[in-house]
Amino acid sequence: MTIAVEPRAGTAPELSPTNHATGLASAEAERRLQLLGANAIEEIRTPRWRQFLGKLWGPVPWMLEAVIVLQMMLGRGQEALVILFLLAFNALVAFVQERRAQDALALLRRQLQINARVLRAAQWNRLPAAQLVPGDVVHLRAGDIVPADLMLFDGTVALDQSALTGESLTVEAGAGQPAYTGSIVRQGEASGEVNATGSRTYFGRTAELVRTSSAPSHMQRTIFSIVKRLVAFDLVLILLAVLYASTHGLPLTDTVVFALLLLIASVPVALPATYTLATAVASTRLAKQGVLVTRLPAVEEAAAMDTLLSDKTGTLTQNALSVMGVTVLAAVDEATVLRAAAMASDDASQDPLDLAILAAYHTHAQATALPARTDFRPFDPTTRFSEGVYVVEGQDWHALKGAPRAVFEHCRTDVARRDAAQEARQVLAAGGARVLAVAAGPAGATELVGLIGLADPPRDDAARLIAELGQLGVRVCMATGDALETARAIGERLGLGSRVCVPRGDDLLHPEICDIFARVLPEEKHAIVRALQQAGHVTGMTGDGVNDAPALRQAELGIAVASATDVAKAAAGVVLTDHGLGGVLTVVGTGREVHRRMLTYILNKIVKTLEIAAFLTLGLWLTKGFVISPRLIVLLLFANDFVTMSIAGDRVRPATRPQSWRVRQLLGAASVLAAVSLAFTLSLYAVMRAQLGLDYAQMQTMVFLMLVFTTQANVYVLRSDARIWTFAPAAIMASVSVMDIVLVSAMAVTGTLMAAVALRQLGVLISAVVAFTLVLDQIKGIVFRRFRLN
Repeated sequence: MTIAVEPRAGTAPELSPTNHATGLASAEAERRLQLLGANAIEEIRTPRWRQFLGKLWGPVPWMLEAVIVLQMMLGRGQEALVILFLLAFNALVAFVQERRAQDALALLRRQLQINARVLRAAQWNRLPAAQLVPGDVVHLRAGDIVPADLMLFDGTVALDQSALTGESLTVEAGAGQPAYTGSIVRQGEASGEVNATGSRTYFGRTAELVRTSSAPSHMQRTIFSIVKRLVAFDLVLILLAVLYASTHGLPLTDTVVFALLLLIASVPVALPATYTLATAVASTRLAKQGVLVTRLPAVEEAAAMDTLLSDKTGTLTQNALSVMGVTVLAAVDEATVLRAAAMASDDASQDPLDLAILAAYHTHAQATALPARTDFRPFDPTTRFSEGVYVVEGQDWHALKGAPRAVFEHCRTDVARRDAAQEARQVLAAGGARVLAVAAGPAGATELVGLIGLADPPRDDAARLIAELGQLGVRVCMATGDALETARAIGERLGLGSRVCVPRGDDLLHPEICDIFARVLPEEKHAIVRALQQAGHVTGMTGDGVNDAPALRQAELGIAVASATDVAKAAAGVVLTDHGLGGVLTVVGTGREVHRRMLTYILNKIVKTLEIAAFLTLGLWLTKGFVISPRLIVLLLFANDFVTMSIAGDRVRPATRPQSWRVRQLLGAASVLAAVSLAFTLSLYAVMRAQLGLDYAQMQTMVFLMLVFTTQANVYVLRSDARIWTFAPAAIMASVSVMDIVLVSAMAVTGTLMAAVALRQLGVLISAVVAFTLVLDQIKGIVFRRFRLN
């Protein structure tokens, strides 16, 4: 047939028809690619200026903007300018980090591009879908995303077009019917010719592979839960402060500004930028180590994982199947059994089982050319066998291979031969082989001819990595479609254990007692993950097939392995580019590092919010005035955010066991530490007021400096379970701290935006804070042990 396709510009050229047996020549494919462009839709991105303005829209920016307007109405231009600078700074940081995350995600999409099986120059190859051109011959199988608009000419597939049409039921498509871009192949196999690419496809766009989840992670939900409590605490204090101010004749405008700023102090203004920065830095480092993060929250979720449901093939084994043994069960020879198995295989599917059998047959000394095939039914998880139909001596000849029980039901065999087959199967399975039964014969008269054992040896590093994950508190259990004997043999070699379960009935009531799940159908992995979660486990799962997608979504940490289908990669939060569990070990360690950084941030935020809110309120009651000005509160927010954001790049020691967010323990520990800090700040304030001879404005400056320096102390005390001097911070964090201290000290000494204080008075304050830091570090150890935070 002749295909008319619109080029990039000009009239539509007519393309010569494609030979379905050989596909396009490489030179012709390149010419069409240059003429018609890549098979991709240009992404429409929001303008940068609009993204930046979006950072000024939301509850926290609204509160800051309200304070700016209020200060302008009161004629306080300097205060309004400082708040405006704080608002712009946080918006700029969040904008920059979001752009970096988007750029990283764009790079990730290029690495996670759809691949297609394409016939070119009579050879099947896997090529990026972007290189497809009209006229290409493409083969589809279960688990694929249709890479371009196709017209099928061979085979039958069940297509899930729900992402395109909203219809949940699958659609059968065979020869002469279309398969549209973005559809998911649920069952079957088929070949088709590309008739439209890129923007010329029926739907005008390709399926999106990497979707960032808008739902908050466990860490984000924990923070918001804590912030709600902090805001409630502050509202009570604000009410008391307003009542006190109104009964003691304090200026109403100052009171309103003070109350609003006190409320803002409870909101983690820098949280989005800090969290994005911490996870983006971790994701960039993971990408260099062969782990691609498709959703940033997945990095932090890895810290809590305590159970990993691992796929066997390619993850725990080498994914290098080979025929280990052939058992003859009829009056034929070994070559005949291999020939029948080869006739039930198809190289276009690129299925590892089929390729291993075909390779074994073609290298056999007695191999001959296979007859002409008239029909082929690929392996289906529901039937558990594949079947080829050929013409032999003028009549249809059927060849079947698959699970022994399934093949037994579709061929003639007597009791003796079936018993012999079961005994031979147990011998092969005990050696760790996957056993397939093979049957062949005329239509309606196929008989069992033998068994084939295929071995996929464990990876050399699998046992070591499983042991290392166990040392980190992550239990690895295996899910495989193999028989119980095969699964047990492999599990024992890997050090997983020998408790084998079948994912049905009572075995799912207590999944924690199972080391291995055998005879697992792909759709049953979702049930296993659900059972583990209902038993209280934070579960990760590795998967590769289209039927793994629901389980990958269900798991807290879905991990698509290197050989995964496009659908599995789209469902997962993490994609491994290297085979094995090494990438899982890496992401667990990195996730716990991110957790430690955010734990420091959250603890510091709770401690300082409780301390500052209580200190300012008590100061109002005790002194009958505001112990710090609104302008200095804004500067305090800026100075504190400047330091706490650097936590995202700090050096940390990851925990040796799974980490979870426990709100009560966090609030309990932070309340004790805040009470200690409050006692220090109140005592130091009283001493400075009585001994240093400072006026009202200078005391406000000293309060500002005291709160800045104690925030620094908190960060360094809380960043590690060990004593403060035993673990050095990252260079970026130390540099930011020094800059912060030098800047606010210089402003205080020179009287910039605040009343000036003497250098000697500044030295006394710093000395007192250093002494307090050492005391707080000692108390921290007791508090962490009491509330089990170490």
